Amino acid sequence: MMLIDCPNCGPRNENEFKYGGEAHVAYPEDPNALSDKEWSRYLFYRQNKKGIFAERWVHSGGCRKWFNALRDTVTYEFKAVYRAGEARPEIQATEGGTR
Repeated sequence: MMLIDCPNCGPRNENEFKYGGEAHVAYPEDPNALSDKEWSRYLFYRQNKKGIFAERWVHSGGCRKWFNALRDTVTYEFKAVYRAGEARPEIQATEGGTR
């Protein structure tokens, strides 16, 4: 079982959290002006890259607040957590070249 460090409640078991997808994906300014193709790209296309990845999480079994995390998708290790609305922290690349 992984421990996830909620920025509001501290470290908790992973079963208290729900994954919310890629972080920092801006909602379209005028969604009604988008074509079907553009709207589907906003809804479904994400980076899904190998290495350090910015994700959204919600502490559904605790404070119920959303936050962002930088997680290594190779090792599943959480590198940083930060509140929604805060800037993404800078972290160093890990061994093996993941970033």
